[in-house]
Amino acid sequence: MPVMAYLRIGAVQADAVFVSGLQRCDEPSAGQVRQAVAAAVRAFGSSGCAGRVAQEFGDHPETAVIRMRWARSVAREAFANPAPEQGPAAGADAGGWLVVRPRLSAEHASTSVSGAMT
Repeated sequence: MPVMAYLRIGAVQADAVFVSGLQRCDEPSAGQVRQAVAAAVRAFGSSGCAGRVAQEFGDHPETAVIRMRWARSVAREAFANPAPEQGPAAGADAGGWLVVRPRLSAEHASTSVSGAMT
């Protein structure tokens, strides 16, 4: 049975900012934050971002707390007035929940698709 996790979109965004290359001292714009979130989620997936956050909290809890506070604040500001491409069509339902499913390898996905079509 596939594993599904239900995460608040705000938590995914904050995790993605946390693992991105953005730095507090750079004072990134809302557009830069949105781009960094999209790139981090594309690169690691939402579960991968959460895993990297957990790793940092385990390795460096005192600095991870500070970075997460900043990441949550920056993400909240950047997505307060979402860009037109944000919203239900981007993966969140009206309640703000994001459904995360495990990624399939290309081989497994093509087998599943071809099996479903026959």
